[in-house]
Order: sequence, then C-alpha cells, then structure tokens
Amino acid sequence: MRQFGLIGYPLSHSFSQKFFTEKFLKENIVNAQYANFPIASIESFTNLWKEHPNLEGLNVTIPYKKEVIAFLQYSSPVVEAIKACNCIRKFNNELYGYNTDVIGFEKSLLPFLQPHHTHALILGTGGASAAVQWVLQKLNIQFQVVSRKGNSLEANTLEENTLEANAEMKASISYEQLNKSMIESHTLIINTSPLGMFPNVNEAPPIAYEGITAEHHLYDLVYNPTETLFMQNGLAKGATVQNGLAMLHIQAEESWAIWNAKM
Repeated sequence: MRQFGLIGYPLSHSFSQKFFTEKFLKENIVNAQYANFPIASIESFTNLWKEHPNLEGLNVTIPYKKEVIAFLQYSSPVVEAIKACNCIRKFNNELYGYNTDVIGFEKSLLPFLQPHHTHALILGTGGASAAVQWVLQKLNIQFQVVSRKGNSLEANTLEENTLEANAEMKASISYEQLNKSMIESHTLIINTSPLGMFPNVNEAPPIAYEGITAEHHLYDLVYNPTETLFMQNGLAKGATVQNGLAMLHIQAEESWAIWNAKM
C-alpha cells in the first residue's frame, strides 16, 4: 500500500486527509492511503520515515515548512529561493522538496486580479508569506510585508541570486505603522497569518478597515471558517474577498502530480 501524509503540529485544522481520502475513493485509487502525522518536534522527522517504510510523500504545514529543508537531499529552485517547503517526495531513499503553495496561490488569485491591483500588503512573515511574495514578484505587483514587530528580515527576504532586489521585500513594517493611507493605496491585501482561524473566529488582523474600498480585494489564506472576520470586514466595505480553500485544492492536486511524476 502506497502511503502519503501530512506533518505539522497541531493538525486539528488540516483538510488534507479528508481531501485525499475522498479523492482516492472517487477516483478508485485503491493502493494508496493518506494519514496525518502530528509530530511535536522536527526531531521526529527522520524516525517517521523509518517507522513507515511505505511512505512515499508528505505535505508539510505549520510550523515545519522551513525546518524540513535541512533534511532534504534535493530542493526545487523555488524552495531554494524562498526557504519554504510544503511537499516532499521520497525517491530512491532520497528526499526531494517542492513548494506547491506558489502554484496554488497564483492560480487561485488570478481570476480576481484587476488592472488597479498594482500594490499589495502581505500580512504575516511565515512560509506561506514567502510563497505569496514570490508570486507577487513574478506578477510585477509591488508589495509591503506587515508583521507584529516589523523589521523582520528572516522570512520575507528572498535570495538575491534568484530574484531581483526589491526594497519592499527586505523589511516588514509593524501593524502599528500601517495607517489608513497605506490601506487605501494598497488595494490587494493578503492575510497569510493564522489570525481568524478556527476556533479563534473573532480575531482579525489589526488593520485600518475604514480605508478599504470597493476596489480592494482581500485574500485570506485561512479556509476555516469559510468567511473570516477579515473577509467580513472587507465585504462590509464593498471589497471582493476569497478564502484559501481553492488554493488548498490546487496545491493538493499539484502534490499528487509530484508524487506520481516520472523521475
């Protein structure tokens, strides 16, 4: 039996196991199964493969998208650039790392983009934020990263040998520095933080929502609940909104393609 799974901690918020179990049933894939592996420490990563010899691939979620890179024998160019891996394939006893968040985010965002969406705010500085930054750079959308403390160089700085230098990518500002004028001028706002995720549904990124207009598009990578407080605040101002469910479906299918591709 081919085995696949998801690592992270905790995994109560994960949709992957349900998605792949339903996919296998629907498509009559009888020789594969998908399980959650909630490991409390990255130190358990190596033993996980030993304990499950039929394990061929893993998805990776919070908080291990960066930490797993040290265990890989090969990394894709995107993983090398953004220092975040969310998909691993085992082939000939070696681990190959990929990032499907990049593909999932880009494909899910494109239907909502308008010509006036030239400046974006990225809320959060984790692995998903790095993927979002990569895509916006590719799409020539200028952006500013926003974090709790500001001035973070760890998560939102991309490799200069693979990307052109961008001053806005080299430091984040704090939420306290984010004023109404900046909200008004950045008509694309992407929340990559877990703020508002179930069960903390009454939380939302602390931004000046009064600056949001009908020209804004708010993208929340959170998918549970389906309509976060962040999204509700945008809708109240006439903005278009989307959650992260479509992105998850796209990146999951991309993972399956990676696990089954010829090497």
